[in-house]
Amino acid sequence: MNLAGFSENYSALKAAALEAPGAPGVYLWRDEENRIMYVGKARVLRNRLKSYFSGAKDAKTAALLRHARSIETIIVANEYEALLLENTLIKQHTPKYNINLKDGKTYPVIRITAEPFPRVFKTRQLIADASHYFGPFPQVQAVDMLLEGIDKLFPLRKCRVLRKRRGPCMYYHIGRCLAPCSDKISQEAYQVHVERIRLLLSGELGCGEATESLIMDLSAQMHQEAAALRFERAVQFRDMIKALEEIAGKSNSLVDFDPEGRDYIAWASEGILSTFTVFSMRGGKMIGRELFRTCSAASEEESLETFAAAYYTVDRLPPPHIYLAPWIETPRSETPEPEAGPCFQGLRRWFLGQFGYEPEMRSVAEQPSPAEPASARRHWAILAMARQNAREDLRLRLKERGAGPALDELVQVLGLKRRPERIEGFDIAQLNGRHPVASLISFKNGRPDRKNYRYFKLRTVVGVVDDFAAMREAVQRRYARLLREGKELPDLVLIDGGIGQVNAAKAVLDELGLDCAVVGLAKRDEELWLPHTAAPIRLSKRSEALKVLQFLRDETHRFATAFNQRLRSADLCFPILESVEGIGPQRAAAIMKTYGTLAAIAAADPHDLAGSCILSEDQARTVRAAAALALEDQAAGKTRLRKLSSGKPGTPAERNLSIGAVVAAEAASDYAEETAEP
Repeated sequence: MNLAGFSENYSALKAAALEAPGAPGVYLWRDEENRIMYVGKARVLRNRLKSYFSGAKDAKTAALLRHARSIETIIVANEYEALLLENTLIKQHTPKYNINLKDGKTYPVIRITAEPFPRVFKTRQLIADASHYFGPFPQVQAVDMLLEGIDKLFPLRKCRVLRKRRGPCMYYHIGRCLAPCSDKISQEAYQVHVERIRLLLSGELGCGEATESLIMDLSAQMHQEAAALRFERAVQFRDMIKALEEIAGKSNSLVDFDPEGRDYIAWASEGILSTFTVFSMRGGKMIGRELFRTCSAASEEESLETFAAAYYTVDRLPPPHIYLAPWIETPRSETPEPEAGPCFQGLRRWFLGQFGYEPEMRSVAEQPSPAEPASARRHWAILAMARQNAREDLRLRLKERGAGPALDELVQVLGLKRRPERIEGFDIAQLNGRHPVASLISFKNGRPDRKNYRYFKLRTVVGVVDDFAAMREAVQRRYARLLREGKELPDLVLIDGGIGQVNAAKAVLDELGLDCAVVGLAKRDEELWLPHTAAPIRLSKRSEALKVLQFLRDETHRFATAFNQRLRSADLCFPILESVEGIGPQRAAAIMKTYGTLAAIAAADPHDLAGSCILSEDQARTVRAAAALALEDQAAGKTRLRKLSSGKPGTPAERNLSIGAVVAAEAASDYAEETAEP
């Protein structure tokens, strides 16, 4: 594609599109003056933005790319909320390249009037008279069908003005009105119907039963119409059911018709980097999202106070309500109550002194249960979206920044001669001396270099629990080979363990004549141990250097443990194959290495099995049968376990069924071909 005529920072825009989150949301194109040029919504933001940079361009898209300077994304919970936020932002900013939704029209809502005998109808106007509003709903036709279905099941009054009548009107006689005008129903009984409609539309507790009842009623009528060959009428009922499933109880956190102003503040931190996200609700609508980046070693409480002092000014006054994410560093069970939290007290004093009033501040830590009010679930949902946006921005910042600062910190903390651009880590895994293995993890510039990951099946500590000897063998085998082959050596070796493992590794490196720095990371207190030292180095939990080492240590542990478990699983599946006459341990290992799982063996062609594993045709058929029998035992065992867990123990034979074969078969399915050292 010829890029002539496009924006000078076309490559930067394309890179931003490739880095966009793979989540639903809204995207905003901005020009060189940071004005919003275009607002769009997407089910997957990354895919939608990538499409702008592929294929032919129409005149509108070419002009957009020519004048664009940046792309901003806002993550929301689902495509429905993306559609609502897109509508709000277009109305608010009237972007130049948006044609639709700028004409002042709004999506319809459903209104339940604030009267003794309320009405339910569709409207585009909101009146502040204590009425209940639900929506907005972009699918206008679906709203009409839904209201028609509700009217059939809950026949509320139709007249705009309720006047007393001697006798009810026609709607009562055809079953479409409860005739409160003629005292055919009490106000209390009428409100029962209204409440069921409210629950159905809001998604609060009880909506499931109301929705199910309405769908069942409409389905029965649909089948009756179809049986009577009135297919057009049956199609109408079918469309009503579809509309109900699409609209009723639809999750919506971005429009709630609550006129009180609210801010939702969440943040994400990594090392000294923090990103604060603010979602602002004004007039019952989400009017936008703002990101604020900080770089500080202060605590979360101090960072929040600093952020609030910078964000709220005389030009941007704090709203009556502020909802805050819980502290990341504080366990949930110890999360301070709003009244007791020291940060809340500090913020309250600051707000009072700066603005003369205190906003109501709340921390929403736990996800509310379905039994709690819809407002509590809505507050939590918005904070969750804000937190997700903060984490996404922090991810981009960390990627842009790279691991350079963390590696520079390692140089100072450990007294290294140079920046550790290549770090290799070791961990040992074994179970009472069985299948001892070591893992080697390699990081380049602070990121995993997976092509240099290695396993070692240890030879000198089989049947013996000796982590020091195991570490010595793994380190010696790794670096003796690198020396022989003249390959790149690491700048730093990380040992998963304390001073004993570190000294064992350092002794091997000295014997090999290698001048590689060594450090150990002990799990319990996250302490750093240098060789032949009496005391560890303790870093702040926010230290970027510590986080890099923790990441590498956790990766070595995961890698070693996974390999050890796969080797142990082989012990369980080999006896199944060895039960076949003529199949010994070596032949069983060869079969498992070739096919990997019992399911693959059971599905193999006997001729292919015999040829690939050097078996006779009879042996191959017997091996297949043994594998198939083990899989059948596995299925029977799972059935038995389901019955036991559900309180239905089954027959005595089922209760006495041994699950040894089941365990063996399940372990065999996880067995994978061993990755040998290079």
